[in-house]
Parts: sequence; structure tokens; C-alpha cells
Amino acid sequence: MLTGKHLIAGNWVGGEATFKSQPAHGPQRDFAIGTAQQVDAASVAAEEAFRSYGYSARGERAALLNAIADEIDARGDAITEIGTQETGLPEARLVGERGRTTGQLRLFASHILKGDYLDRRHDEALPDRQPLPRPDIKLVQRPVGPVAVFGASNFPLAFSTAGGDTASALAAGCPVVVKGHPAHPGTAEIVAQAIDAAVKRCGINPGVFSLVQSNGIEVGQALVTHPLVRAVGFTGSLGAGRALFDLCAQRPEPIPFFGELGSTNPMFLLPEALKRRGGEIARGWAGSLTMGAGQYCTNPGIVVAIAGDDAEVFAEAARAAVEPVGAQTMLTDGIASAYRRGRDRVAATSGVRELLTSTCNLRNATPYLFRVSGKDWLANHVLGEEVFGPLGLIVTVADFDEMLGVARSLQGQLTCTIHLDQADMSAGQALMPILERKAGRILANGYPTGVEVCDAMVHGGPYPASTNFGATSVGAMAIRRFLRPVAYQNMPVDLLPGDLR
Repeated sequence: MLTGKHLIAGNWVGGEATFKSQPAHGPQRDFAIGTAQQVDAASVAAEEAFRSYGYSARGERAALLNAIADEIDARGDAITEIGTQETGLPEARLVGERGRTTGQLRLFASHILKGDYLDRRHDEALPDRQPLPRPDIKLVQRPVGPVAVFGASNFPLAFSTAGGDTASALAAGCPVVVKGHPAHPGTAEIVAQAIDAAVKRCGINPGVFSLVQSNGIEVGQALVTHPLVRAVGFTGSLGAGRALFDLCAQRPEPIPFFGELGSTNPMFLLPEALKRRGGEIARGWAGSLTMGAGQYCTNPGIVVAIAGDDAEVFAEAARAAVEPVGAQTMLTDGIASAYRRGRDRVAATSGVRELLTSTCNLRNATPYLFRVSGKDWLANHVLGEEVFGPLGLIVTVADFDEMLGVARSLQGQLTCTIHLDQADMSAGQALMPILERKAGRILANGYPTGVEVCDAMVHGGPYPASTNFGATSVGAMAIRRFLRPVAYQNMPVDLLPGDLR
């Protein structure tokens, strides 16, 4: 079923240079390396498609989203087979992620049919108003144009070829050019085949979707700097995301870069909750921390608790819960190497003590637990940097004031969590104004792994969690990223967009 080629406006196109996939198991495969010329061809085709797709009816776009979901489901076994080979993720995880991906597509289809996302407004003319009359003004959200999307390493389906960025851009009326992630190029191609089949089935201009594969940086650079690309969706590391963000800002005409760059997702354990159910919270944290080898952007890597006997009970319960977790295969050799470097960085920081050590090598990850005082945390900002993997750090603060100080010191986060009981309510009220400024999602008595795809979800936060704190990459509001408001003054009905007539 695999061609090893790029999909550019309905045509499968190869090239002279190729790269080999690096699967966790199974055969290596050759894939074409994209060029700037192929990025240009895909972008030009996307702009041409926008002339019709950007002005299509919501029903047509909803039909496309549902057709893509159907075509992905029809290829479910093939996607699961190659996805497990390329990523090392278990079959159940891939099946669940496929359901999340198709469910997201269908949710967006339903959402745009309702029309609420258009934020339509109308100020009727007041011709007799003094001292000046008011014109008739209508407002509606309009698609921005072609969008570049970068596949994510840790979610080969839900955040990649047909994931949230692609789905929300297509829902908004924007053609998409995807830069496939080299960690799972075969998975990307099969999903692209599904999208191509849906586009043809719905009779839509094939330039509405293209996939360009690459294992280097040239394709990504060409995409974000192409003058026809109007916005970028990205999920990945802080370093890569910041480099692309800077390229977008340096363009002659800067464009928005919607980057989701990771987070440490701290959990704050308030005294009464820690006393009454510290062991239970510790076991829940251990499960969330080590799930999927810790390769989630919402992985809760940091816990903050007030020093004392209850914190000691929590630390021991966490150690006991994490210790039996064995080695897990990481998504790529590079991610595994970065995890070990992060482990070494934390272990070498002044004041850090080991609670649980292990040995991992090659593409495997084993869990680690460390502990540090609040004073040493505040003195070493390196401890606030994300370690992508199953590594946990317990910060024991002297008192609640120091806990507030740790909260204030945080960089932007995707999530922050408070564990509290009724007796902790006043402390929780003191924390909330700080955490609201630090995170896009705040949880009570839960664990941040598992991001619900729904209308009210926010998956984003202040920098460096994301590059645009007013946006989300998950949930129906994600569509808003690829729209802009346009006002129409005294406009004849025949010239208005269909959604305003």
C-alpha cells in the first residue's frame, strides 16, 4: 500500500533523494525527501484550491471531514499495523488514538454546521442618528488561506496528518500542506491516502491537501516562509518550535505560528488532601507520569507539597508505585537520548536528591524520581524545564507562602493541577489567581494526561507552553485559529459571503 512518495494536489510524486524510516520493530522503508520546489507546488495548489474551498458551503466542508473519518476507519488495520511498527506504541493505544482522530473530525463537522463559530454580528443602519448616521455593518469570521501543519512525533494520528490542526483548518475553509514527521512516515502516507480518497469522493479541488515528507529541516523552513502560506500549526519541542516561530515573525509579511511546545504540568498538593489521601494521589500520579513512557505534552512531571510527615508518606508511596514500571520503548532514538540528557541535567542540579533510579539505554525509557526543596527549586530555573519522559520531581516547600512562590516562578504551562479537600478551599482560592495566569487548563483532584476533545477544552497556555496564549489546539475552538473577522459595511446582499446572506 505504501509508495514512499509525497502527495501533492492529488498526485503521488517521488524524488531522487530518500531517507529510511527508523521503526521500533519491523522493516525499514524508503521515503522521498521533499524539496523546496515541491513545497512551492503544494502551496500554489493550495492557494488555487482556496479560491473555491474558502468560499464553499459549511455542508460541503462537513461532508469532507466526515468522509475523511470514514476513509481512515476503512484503513484502520493497516494504520495500526504500521503505526505500532514505526512508533513502538501498543496496538490498543493506536486504536484509541484513531478513534480520537476520527471523532475529532466528526465533531468539527457537526460544529461548523451549527454556525456558532462564525460569531456573526449585525449593527443595523441608523440613517436618522444625530449628529452622524450609522452605516449597516455585518461581521463574520472568514478563513485565512493555506495553512502549514507539522506532524507531531508523539501522536502519529491525533496531532499529525489528519489531526487537530489539519481538521480545524479544513473545517475553517483553509487548504492544508502537511510536513510529515520522520518518526512515522508510513503512517502519515496511509492517512494521506485516506484524505486523498475523501477529497476525490467529495469532488473537491485536490489542492486542498498535500503531504510532503522529510527527515530534515529544509521542508519545514520552506513551508513557513512560503509567501502563500497564511498560518502554521505545530506540535513539538521548544527548540524546533521557537526556530519556526522566529522564521514566521521574520517574513516580509509575518504570519501567526500556533505552536504547542510542551509543559511540566505541575501538581500542587494542599495540606488536608495530602494528609487524608496522599497515598492515593501518589499512585494516581505514578500512573499518569509513566503512561506511554511519559511521552505526553500533559505529563505531570512536577509535584509541589509542603514538607513534613505527610509529604514523606507521599514520596514513599510514589516511589513504591513507580518502581515496578519496566522499560518502555520511546518514539525515536533521538527522544530517548534527549530523555537521558534531561535526567542527567536534573540529577546534576544543586540540591536534587534521588528517590528512584534505574538504567535505560538505546530506545528504552525507565522511570526516575527526584526530590528538591522549594528553596533550591527557586534558585535553579533549569529544574522548571520539561523532561520528555517518565521522570518526576517532588518539590517540598517550607510552607504555603513558599508554595505560592513556586507557583509564581513557573513559566507558562498547558495545565496546572490542585489536589484539595474542603478544608483546603482558602488555600486553593489563594492559588487560583496565580495559576490562571500560568496555564490554559486548571484541574482539581485529577491528572492532566487525557485531553478531552470537546467544545470547552483549552490545550494551550502562556509561552513557552504555546506561542499564542489566546488559542487552543484541541476542541472546537481550535477552528478559530484559522479564521479572521471581516466586517462588511453597507454591502449589497449579493456580494456578502454565503454565511451572511
